Amino acid sequence: MKDRNTAWLQWLVISLDPGLDSRIIVDRKNMKHHIRSCIVAFLIAGLSGGTDSIAQDSGLTDRFVLIAPIGSDTAYLINAEKQVVHTWPCGGGAGNATYLLDDGSLLRTGKVENPVFQARGGAGGYLKKIAWDGTVQWEYSLSNDEHLSHHDVEPMPNGHVLVIAWEYRSRADAIAAGRNPETMSQDALWPERILELKPQGKNEADIVWEWHLWDHLIQDFDDTKANFGKVADHPELVNLNYGIRRGGSDWIHMNSIDYNPELDQIALSARWFDEMWVIDHSTTTQEAAGHSGGKYGRGGDLLYRWGNPGAYGRGTPADRLFFAQHDVRWIEPGLPGEGNFTLFNNGNQQTERNFSSADEFAPPLNSDGTYEGSDADAFGPKTVVWSYSDKENFASNRISGAQRLPNGNTLVCSGEQGWVFEVTPEGKRIWEFELSEISPTRRGGGGLFRAPTYPADSPTFRGKF
Repeated sequence: MKDRNTAWLQWLVISLDPGLDSRIIVDRKNMKHHIRSCIVAFLIAGLSGGTDSIAQDSGLTDRFVLIAPIGSDTAYLINAEKQVVHTWPCGGGAGNATYLLDDGSLLRTGKVENPVFQARGGAGGYLKKIAWDGTVQWEYSLSNDEHLSHHDVEPMPNGHVLVIAWEYRSRADAIAAGRNPETMSQDALWPERILELKPQGKNEADIVWEWHLWDHLIQDFDDTKANFGKVADHPELVNLNYGIRRGGSDWIHMNSIDYNPELDQIALSARWFDEMWVIDHSTTTQEAAGHSGGKYGRGGDLLYRWGNPGAYGRGTPADRLFFAQHDVRWIEPGLPGEGNFTLFNNGNQQTERNFSSADEFAPPLNSDGTYEGSDADAFGPKTVVWSYSDKENFASNRISGAQRLPNGNTLVCSGEQGWVFEVTPEGKRIWEFELSEISPTRRGGGGLFRAPTYPADSPTFRGKF
């Protein structure tokens, strides 16, 4: 009789909520709790004149959202009804970035202690690939005295992974390169390095391509040192003495990476420069260390930069449009705004821009994949094409992201708040989720680095449900 009652209760739950995956209902107590929740939801919906919990104009219908709280040992997949449909055990030491791959596995960054790179935020040290069933398929360490992976990674169509890493440069190295020694608040600098990894076996990888920021510097402080020149004449290079008082050794604080396979270009977010950068991936590693070669003939120099022209001597603080931003990414082909960039513009509490926004801008891209520019002016455009903000309710000083949906709406992750919401082009919020809905004790919790969304018909979920 008990088994028959259990089966009846399970049938009732699924009947009340057809979108629920029956595999997550594990006992009678949970089933009864869900029945009560469904009844309350139906009563509320009846009073409001409808029973559909998803707005008709939502872009999340037939999509899943990946929720991976920072510091949590579990990653969650939820549907548009905010039901957990799958989980992955991630083990201890969870890092920031987490993404799903086409084979249904999870690519998760992890954090390890590193005495050389004592970072305030974003530190990593290893990558882990976890199968749908929770089996660890691959794990790779990027932590030693010379470098430490951090913040973000980017899965590539060929199965490789792009990784951001700090690399160690001593005080003497920095001064020899033209850094003002009076601005060395710590005994080292951590310029950025991009690695392309080809996973091998269970815990190995080949580094098949790399790029080093240290190869693309300019400075106007000391004409007796390397990299000397006029900063404004070289927007393709990075000013070694800009942003000197914000991050200490972590002078760039690169926090996102995105890859465009059609252009074979990489987009990077430089938080303490209030800028995004684009570099050429078509180069060889040798060409990436220089100033020529590759599809665009510029080697590893910056092809494009935007957000703060003052960082390369072609603007003032009034021209700055980015404020400690995260998650700079191309809008994918076929989506409204394709080819534009979206980002989460965090804001800066020390300026008048002390609020957050989700922004979109259109780069001045030529038909050959180069970017329109001049010998004297800042890169365009002059402003964004779309922006959403809510100064009363919406703010995240760090982490966070924004992703365009197929219907033109945007999924925004306000990371510090543990809040994910869908917003229309007109600025109407039509769907939202809070981290506390999964775990009541995690209101914000460690936060959400991102909340990427995936279509239900993608290869990732083939044969999984």
